[in-house]
Amino acid sequence: MTSTVLRFYELAAGEFDRRVRAVGDGDWGGPTPCTTWDVRTLVNHIVNECLWVEPLVAGSTIAEVGDRFDGDVLGDDAVQSWVDAAASARVALTADGALIRTVHLSFGDTDAEDYAWQLVSDLTLHAWDLARSIGADDTLDPELVDAVTARLEPARDMLAASGVFGSPIPVPDDADAQTKLLAIVGRTS
Repeated sequence: MTSTVLRFYELAAGEFDRRVRAVGDGDWGGPTPCTTWDVRTLVNHIVNECLWVEPLVAGSTIAEVGDRFDGDVLGDDAVQSWVDAAASARVALTADGALIRTVHLSFGDTDAEDYAWQLVSDLTLHAWDLARSIGADDTLDPELVDAVTARLEPARDMLAASGVFGSPIPVPDDADAQTKLLAIVGRTS
């Protein structure tokens, strides 16, 4: 992994980690900005995504992985499941030659470095979602915000068309960087 992507993976994972460790016992069923997900579902999504990194970076296809990560991957200790999955993703992404490999995703093949940036973006956005859900500080690392914005801004229309993200929201030119990032994916601060 290039030092840039690794550094931003660490920042994004740190942002998510800080929020997931703050989830209270009564918060897991609470709503999130992802309107069809509660807090547990959001965390399960991120843990699931991290679990996919190792087999995909190793060259497996979606079909080869199959239903291995379907359903609840959090078990009885959601925080530990997150910690383990994030560590597994880190090991896979930092393995010798990991970023020069091709990753076989549901929408087609891509290079592993782009895949790593997708993970960084998802961790960043869902760290904000999780913070909002549990009433924690939702301020994201400014350098991380700038890096994710640089990756997502050119693809804003494609992201909206994917149906995974909301439609971009107009914001004033003088809006702060985090507000601009969130607006790209249809979230308001």
